[in-house]
Amino acid sequence: MDTRKRFQALRREATPVANAAASAAAVPDNPACMIGSGQTCEHALVDRDLNRLLFDYERTVRSRFTRIVDVLKRISTHQHDENFTERAQQLAREQLGFDLPSQVLEDAWVCGLDLSALHSRCIFSGLKSCVENAQVEQAGWRQRMPLDENFLRSCGYHTVDISPCSDGRLQGVSPYVLRMLPGPNVRVKAYAGALFDVEVDVCDWAQREVERLSGAMVDGERLNYLKIAVYHFSSSSPNGHGCAAHGSNDRQATEAALQRLQNELRVAIDRTFGSGAAPDVLLIGVDTDLDALRIHLPDSFGEINAHRYFETAQVYRDTLGLAPEAARKRIAEIVADAEGMGGWGQGNGRMHEGMRRLVLALAEANLSQIEYVIKHHTGRYATIGHDEECIVAGEAVRPLQLRNLFYFAHLDTVEEGAPDMDVGIDIFAKLNVAHGLPVPVLVHFEYDGRIPASRERAIARGRRVRDAIAARYPDLAARGLLNCAIAVSDRAGDECCAFVADAAVDDH
Repeated sequence: MDTRKRFQALRREATPVANAAASAAAVPDNPACMIGSGQTCEHALVDRDLNRLLFDYERTVRSRFTRIVDVLKRISTHQHDENFTERAQQLAREQLGFDLPSQVLEDAWVCGLDLSALHSRCIFSGLKSCVENAQVEQAGWRQRMPLDENFLRSCGYHTVDISPCSDGRLQGVSPYVLRMLPGPNVRVKAYAGALFDVEVDVCDWAQREVERLSGAMVDGERLNYLKIAVYHFSSSSPNGHGCAAHGSNDRQATEAALQRLQNELRVAIDRTFGSGAAPDVLLIGVDTDLDALRIHLPDSFGEINAHRYFETAQVYRDTLGLAPEAARKRIAEIVADAEGMGGWGQGNGRMHEGMRRLVLALAEANLSQIEYVIKHHTGRYATIGHDEECIVAGEAVRPLQLRNLFYFAHLDTVEEGAPDMDVGIDIFAKLNVAHGLPVPVLVHFEYDGRIPASRERAIARGRRVRDAIAARYPDLAARGLLNCAIAVSDRAGDECCAFVADAAVDDH
């Protein structure tokens, strides 16, 4: 099949909004909103202005990628024109907002236009545009985010460390699903199956404890560290679109994340630094069809039970139509009922007040996200599975915050992060390789500009990881179906996602 025909078979022919509208008839009811006569799916506790700002941001980001295929199709029809390079660059600037690599265009007359390579370059340039414009494009929703640093401190937490699954459907978990403002005090490190690296987390916790105990942190003596693990499941396709790392087995995903939180992280810190040193932990499940939460409640000793939880989709249904204060009272009753359950879910006392304050806020904030999906995605996402644009490997690019924008593999070395990378490659074998397109991988690491030669070491690290990725997937690399770019960011400065000039990323 020639390249043009492969492009014609690609999945990205319309925007998510258009896809949602086209599939509305296939979703007869909003799963989270069963309304009666005279009712509408408009909850009293929903921040619709924030929803509007988040949707505007989603459309802006998506537009950078949904146009790529059509633009490359148009460019490919002119590849034998005399002034092809100039026409292609003009079209790319007008429709995509960036130039294409000139060497690829100039070589088209020899063996034809390398559309696969151009596609990856466009994906990387789209990501770069998202980062460069993030400050302006995210300003509106950042100012309205309900769970900000001040609120988290009022709950007793100086740091919230979140480990969602690497799955692209959870890459907007902080600002969208949890409505928690991303920032220095809210850290997101994604791993396949939410199986975070315990040793890395012990080191991160210890670093923050040093800052707290040294007095570098305001009110540090009264504040704690919170670790959240976020697993996911699909209510409409539990056996097909759950967590790939756990074989779409919801029970396995829940128990594995809980094991990592309680029996590994907390035990490791208590044994290393003394009994009682372990941070608070929280386990959250996300129904990625609806972005609704399943919140597992800790008891008075901070112990979590897989069976002791409540679900915000049910909260939305139970409180729809109530006035704000009545709805909040009912949410508190639902949480209290879950806390006090017996049998398999019974715990030892109630969670502390700071945790209760946070759980109630998470439940209320998520109602806005549930309604966001109802209003903007017909109640259930049109694409309930994977639809990512690329893989990001290494460390998170902090300004990138959107569902299914990328699959993220947090890693220091490919050997340690092999399970995460393997899951990502398997996903893109179906999304891209099956259509003749390569897997775009952005290798990204942070450095500290205050430390001499830190940037150079981050670049060298990126190159090692890039080479190791190619070595791990030699068949894809040999067939030209694996394209890597390298970028670095200064965690303490202004440089963010700066692409590194290299043989793999010339013209960036």
